[in-house]
Amino acid sequence: MDTFNADVECVLRKQKLFFDSGITRDVKFRQSALEKLAASIKKHEKNIYKALYQDLRKSEFESLATEVSGVIDEISFLRKRIGKWSKPRRCPVHINNKPASGRLYPEPLGSVLIFSAWNYPFNLCMTPFVGALAAGNCVVVKPADQAPATAAVIIKIIEECFDQEYVAAMPGGSDHAACLLKHKFDYIFYTGGEHAGRKVMHAAAEHLTPVTLELGGKSPCVVEPDAKLKVAAKRIVWGKFLNAGQTCVAPDYLFVHKSIKTALLREMRKVIEQFYGQDPQQSPDYPRIINSRHFQRLTGLIGEKKCFCGGESDPDDLYLAPTIIENVSSEDPVMQEEIFGPVLPVMTWDDFDEVLDFINSRPKPLAMYYFSKKCRHLDRLLSRTSAGGMCVNETVTHLTNPAMPFGGVGNSGMGAYHGKFSFDTFTHLKPVLNKYTFMDFPLRYAPYAKKLKILRFICKY
Repeated sequence: MDTFNADVECVLRKQKLFFDSGITRDVKFRQSALEKLAASIKKHEKNIYKALYQDLRKSEFESLATEVSGVIDEISFLRKRIGKWSKPRRCPVHINNKPASGRLYPEPLGSVLIFSAWNYPFNLCMTPFVGALAAGNCVVVKPADQAPATAAVIIKIIEECFDQEYVAAMPGGSDHAACLLKHKFDYIFYTGGEHAGRKVMHAAAEHLTPVTLELGGKSPCVVEPDAKLKVAAKRIVWGKFLNAGQTCVAPDYLFVHKSIKTALLREMRKVIEQFYGQDPQQSPDYPRIINSRHFQRLTGLIGEKKCFCGGESDPDDLYLAPTIIENVSSEDPVMQEEIFGPVLPVMTWDDFDEVLDFINSRPKPLAMYYFSKKCRHLDRLLSRTSAGGMCVNETVTHLTNPAMPFGGVGNSGMGAYHGKFSFDTFTHLKPVLNKYTFMDFPLRYAPYAKKLKILRFICKY
């Protein structure tokens, strides 16, 4: 660990010198870096797919759809716009400051530390990394050690594209992460669980380092009696069992009106078979649990509960079937923590106030989903509850829109990214007031005798 600590110190010294040289502030330099990164990702595309299959048994389709394409799109979106976003822009000045002009200067922060998560190990590492590069920062990347094959590909891509004085990839486990947090960075971006997020925030506070925390939470999926059941069933099943449920914005529990519960669950069971066949373990499109520790945790959450469907598991294959549990109460273990796996507990409601009261009794979720044709309770749900983001008659896909920020609120995180919001996250907007000298009002200067009435008149106070 002493060697690793020395390596980090050396990298940060080099990065400070490189950043202070001003090279990264040049827009063309940043665009070139992003182009080089995109070319390397495309060059290693097959290796990325193999690594994701090795770590999570993801199909090539799912790997492209949820991991690689989003990163390439983010690079293209930012590369085309950073010239405009990096320019100083005028802002109005208050009458008290006139005669003067005001400008806002976007400037990079310095050295940024990015912690990735294992569930989407390529996307959740590279997407914030792209934002940090676009904003003109030097970067230290810590890939997820729980997805070692993908981490190895990420490190290869970074080392192929960049010198350590600009971008450094730091592999290793929790000890290495703790060592990184002892050092002073200008910004920390963390994606992962709430427990580790608290540790990151505590460590950052020692250096007064700002953070973005992308965490999670129990994201509710509320279904009204007028919902279009066939469509709702497909979209809920897709969003829940994508990546075997290991998605931070997956529907964590289903809150369905009691009059349609049975009909909806039967439709969802049909959809699961349509997607993955009678035996999902044999499906090439159904991923696996990341490791045995998470597998044991998930099977423990199911416990002795009677499953409406699913429940089958194979510890040797890290396979857990798409599982729906009904007759769940708010006190059950499966309702006490974020599930982060292919287990969907079902609760029912009769009066919509029950929905509002229940959601508000829990920590604020990262996402919320609402299914209804007429959406007669949508305004109440929007105005009376809080969540990081929301979809109506859809799940998960709100985070794919670069014009929308993606992030949490309360226990589900702080800060946001994607598109322009990534650029803003890794940028300081420096205000500069330019006071003209052709006029100099004496009012603000001492002595202040006989000036108070004039000041009150100007301030209308």
